[in-house]
Amino acid sequence: MSFDRGAVGRIGEDTACRLLETAGYAIVDRNWRCKLGELDIVARQGEVLVFVEVRTRRTATLGQYGTAEESVDFRKQTKLRTLAQAYVKTLKQPTQRLRFDVVAIYIDDDGKMDRYKHYEYAF
Repeated sequence: MSFDRGAVGRIGEDTACRLLETAGYAIVDRNWRCKLGELDIVARQGEVLVFVEVRTRRTATLGQYGTAEESVDFRKQTKLRTLAQAYVKTLKQPTQRLRFDVVAIYIDDDGKMDRYKHYEYAF
């Protein structure tokens, strides 16, 4: 089966939401956008507001593009911090406890999850 980049991303984000909810997270927002960019998932774990960057790779193309985890480089981390600041400014009751996680999803040729890794406190 062939998937375009957008489809791969949607599969990964849907899968990440299911995994997070199963682990007890409450999904607060998905694909939150502002003029600066987009946050994939904003979730709550207890009193902590968690900004989750989802990176999805097809297992078949893994060697060509590097790992999902490697794609969250310093530049991307900086952008996510800026987006998180913008998001927090929109809240009626801003929270003091924030965290950045990365969820790396690997899917097979049928679009099913092959494996995943959740990095809490990724940066």
